[in-house]
Amino acid sequence: MANLAQEEWKSQLENDNNAVILDVRTDIEVAEGIIPNAIQIDIYKGQGFIQEIQELDKTKSYYVYCRSGNRSGQACAIMNQLGFDNAYNLVGGILEWNGALTNA
Repeated sequence: MANLAQEEWKSQLENDNNAVILDVRTDIEVAEGIIPNAIQIDIYKGQGFIQEIQELDKTKSYYVYCRSGNRSGQACAIMNQLGFDNAYNLVGGILEWNGALTNA
């Protein structure tokens, strides 16, 4: 897992043709706006979260974010334990995001 600041996360994402954006927030939070092309898997689903993560392609690079960066950091750690080599946490989360957002 790597913790990346906003600009580094955004720059690396834009230059990664194997990237998947993963939003680990709740449905209520996602309703306020989501980074375009992100998929949502709510980390608060517990075992359901782990099951959905295990179905993802481990060869991809995952750019993970939440509201402030705490849950996405936990999600990246879980992903690493499950065999994902490329999970990148967005430090500061969507609260500090200065890029585009779309409605879910």
